[in-house]
Amino acid sequence: QEQLAESGGGSVQAGGSLRLSCVASEETYRRNCLGWFRQAPGKEREGIGAMYPYVGVAYYADSGAGRFTISQDDGKNTLYLHLSNLTIDDSAMYYCAAVPRVRCPLGPEEYKYWGQGTQVTVSS
Repeated sequence: QEQLAESGGGSVQAGGSLRLSCVASEETYRRNCLGWFRQAPGKEREGIGAMYPYVGVAYYADSGAGRFTISQDDGKNTLYLHLSNLTIDDSAMYYCAAVPRVRCPLGPEEYKYWGQGTQVTVSS
């Protein structure tokens, strides 16, 4: 069973920034694509971006392009999601997920293992 744990969410004013963390077990981190997703109340879960840490190249969905950046810390088996210039529409539960592939998909339906999520709330 792959293990993932997100953290770093919270309340922030519009225009602010947050850094979310996804800590994985070593095996999960080394053998899987790791993706970031979000889901707002009443909306479908959507992909933000993904990375195969061994290669270190991030791919972004339209929702993540421009304001969101994925980075990694191999020593900590951690994938980060840097959120900047946040708007109220970015309020959602943010999830990290894993799938044992080398080419990282961006659709949430492709991912097999999920963390519990971390809440981001943006206020005006």
